Amino acid sequence: MTDDEQFMIECITTELTNYVMRDYHIGMQEALDRIYNSETYSKLIDTNSGLYYQSPLLVYDIFKEEQAHGNKQ
Repeated sequence: MTDDEQFMIECITTELTNYVMRDYHIGMQEALDRIYNSETYSKLIDTNSGLYYQSPLLVYDIFKEEQAHGNKQ
């Protein structure tokens, strides 16, 4: 993973954390736990998926869909 890819992933993760905290009314640690344990995050850190090139809102929509269908939290 290049430095640029790592930076983009970290930026999206920061935005996701803010969205999850706001919309799920939870603290930072719980938000990070949900994100890091999600299939969405697994795809985000897989640079072959290209998900890290997408907007944070699109990634968040994918995350919310995953959460709504009872996938990993």
